[in-house]
Amino acid sequence: MLYIVLAHDGTDPEAPARRQRVRERHLEGIGPAVESGRVQLGGAILDADGGMIGSALIVDATSEAEVRAFLENDIYSREGVWQSFTVYPFKRAV
Repeated sequence: MLYIVLAHDGTDPEAPARRQRVRERHLEGIGPAVESGRVQLGGAILDADGGMIGSALIVDATSEAEVRAFLENDIYSREGVWQSFTVYPFKRAV
């Protein structure tokens, strides 16, 4: 089943620096999940000024719990970039 995820960054003044500090490691770490098809789409959510304030992903998993475990293991979660998640089952139409 597919899930759409909105992963929200912190809103404190240090949040953008935390993201930038581990961004390359995040992209390297998520690579195998992209190659296997587990992560079908992913990218940054931007504010009106173009700053990164979160992430959106479409994840193929057997359950929401599996998605949340995957997210919590990501370096963005471990390093405090992502502060909360909204996860919805997703049905592709096109």
